[in-house]
Amino acid sequence: MVGALAGQSMPVFWISILLVLVFSITWRLLPTSGYGTIRHLILPSLALGAYSAGRLARLVRAQVIDALGQDYVRTAWSKGLAPRIVLYKHAVRTSLLPVVTLLALEFGSLMGGSIVAETVFAWPGIGLLATQSILARDYPVVLAIVFLMGLTFSLVNLGADLLCARLDPRVRAV
Repeated sequence: MVGALAGQSMPVFWISILLVLVFSITWRLLPTSGYGTIRHLILPSLALGAYSAGRLARLVRAQVIDALGQDYVRTAWSKGLAPRIVLYKHAVRTSLLPVVTLLALEFGSLMGGSIVAETVFAWPGIGLLATQSILARDYPVVLAIVFLMGLTFSLVNLGADLLCARLDPRVRAV
């Protein structure tokens, strides 16, 4: 939980700079910037995923602990089911609804964080294009990027709602 709290409390640009300092400059294991190979994706992925992983780990832990105290889990234990079945089929499955919702909402912060990470790691993606278009005052490109990100965010949240309805039959569209 200390790692989850640390990942959640540091902004993307700070994590990016620390990762470059440790893995690229000090240990010379990974490239500092650019694109082309899988090695170039490791640091930006870690920088973007640290915040989301921290929030996700804390939520999953809290949800599973809460589910383990519920009556249906105690009933499953009293039936003599294997601990693995009780944990995965009864506790984790019911804990997935808030996790799926959080993952869909985190997708928006990943898109916003990608702008920062792409700038730090000089990765030519939509975030760097957005930054360059804003600085050049290229408004049609900025509007297209905002529209594309909004549409993607909406579709991901629609998919999450449909997945929640599939995971739990009690959650159905009216």
